[in-house]
Amino acid sequence: MRILKRDDESLTARAEYAGGKAQDSVVCYHNALNVGDYGKLGHAEVVALKIPPSSFKEFAKEYFALFDDKGNRPDQNGDRGSEYRNIVGIPGGAKGDLAKQLVEVSQANGDKLDFGVGKGDDRDTRGLTFVMDSTAQFPFYTAEQYHQFHDGFNLGENYPNSYNSLASKLAKSDKLESSKCPNGALGLGVGGL
Repeated sequence: MRILKRDDESLTARAEYAGGKAQDSVVCYHNALNVGDYGKLGHAEVVALKIPPSSFKEFAKEYFALFDDKGNRPDQNGDRGSEYRNIVGIPGGAKGDLAKQLVEVSQANGDKLDFGVGKGDDRDTRGLTFVMDSTAQFPFYTAEQYHQFHDGFNLGENYPNSYNSLASKLAKSDKLESSKCPNGALGLGVGGL
């Protein structure tokens, strides 16, 4: 919002799944019916954004700020495995112009991470970000509505209702595509976890 001066209704950030070799018409969070389970399909949890190329470097800087000096994300002590690996999906992948900019921004901001060419179904490796082509081989799949705009899982990571209510607002205005997935909460505890 700050970088692109967008209001709530103009946000393009979406919780999604990407990075797996398997491409299916339905990709879902873990669910009791075992429909399109993103982890079994080799995908990871990602955030998709529509970023103008002129703002890419500023977003890359924000991305690198998520990591400590050793290349660890704060959530990596609890969330581990290929479903949580670091992925940057950009047009052209590792061979595109944005990949060059990504590395330049990394170097200018402490060079905390290594980069690898994502091949799909990659393993979780601390301090390594897989760069993948988001336009062709590794598309994004929008996550269920209940995964959009929710509070964080760390203690005190609560967001205002104006943020939490965005999923239903955007869905009503057809700015958030609906999911064909079953409710992940069926038989799996609170919130589908």
